Amino acid sequence: MIQISNLSKYFDDFCAVDNVSFTIQPGEVLGFLGPNGAGKSTTMKIITGFLAPSSGQVNVLGHDVLKNPIAAQLEIGYLPEGAPAYADMTVSAALKFIAQVRGFSGEELKSRIQSVVDKVELHSVLDRRVENLSKGYCRRLGIAQALIHDPKVLILDEPTDGLDPNQKHQVRELIRNLSKDKTVIISTHILEEVSAVCTRAMILAAGKVVFDGTPLELAAKSDLHNAVRIRLQATSQEILAELQALADIERVSQDDSGMITVYPVGGKAILPAVNAVLHKHNSLVEELHVEKGQLDDVFRKVTISQSLSADLKQEQSA
Repeated sequence: MIQISNLSKYFDDFCAVDNVSFTIQPGEVLGFLGPNGAGKSTTMKIITGFLAPSSGQVNVLGHDVLKNPIAAQLEIGYLPEGAPAYADMTVSAALKFIAQVRGFSGEELKSRIQSVVDKVELHSVLDRRVENLSKGYCRRLGIAQALIHDPKVLILDEPTDGLDPNQKHQVRELIRNLSKDKTVIISTHILEEVSAVCTRAMILAAGKVVFDGTPLELAAKSDLHNAVRIRLQATSQEILAELQALADIERVSQDDSGMITVYPVGGKAILPAVNAVLHKHNSLVEELHVEKGQLDDVFRKVTISQSLSADLKQEQSA
């Protein structure tokens, strides 16, 4: 378990992390979301012991990161932004070096290297120098280095950055499998990654937590949650007016392609009522589906609101 209590980090007068508290349970995959400068990477660096907080506490599997950083770091695998590695080493040599730093030797060292090479699929580039790797393979090497000691906590900053769609799928599958016996934190700008990988989503904006819940709960905050999209063979103003007059309907819109969107009040389930209107008019339906909600819609709403509040507070204190 990871416990974060009243964590703050200042760089001179700039507050990067503002009194943040949360707990992560074993088996959770926590997705850190937020705009640039929200405090995601700073928080992750503090958890790993790479940065010291200005105030607050971090506890990793019973180890206070400030008082006993080595014990905490033995339990952590960390993929920082940019996946740094020695450019003149081969991939094989880089993995061997990290394994030796972690204290492995002999057959166990070989076994550890083989295990991560298989998991991250690095077989084809083992003899290639790091400086000649694509961005995607550099990312894979960074993940392999983070995994080589089989840590109980895995912290990944933008793990799929630079990967093609097939590689992204492989890494996401890997993260899902690893979460069975690990606590995983990933920072990402890719909203689809939250629903694809994470069991929990946390949005940071201006150093504060503005959302903490499941991906489904996040999607439910979208204006499109439970909205019904319809394409009819023929649409009349009468149908549109009856849809708008239904209870629990916020509004009805129709785009240039003829697609009708019926927005519910507060994300309520409106499909039965919409179907009743269509059935009454014997409408021929070409397309109909219910929206789960769009994460980018929620992301903009909660982060822009917090950023405007932070800007206003800064202006008032100036």
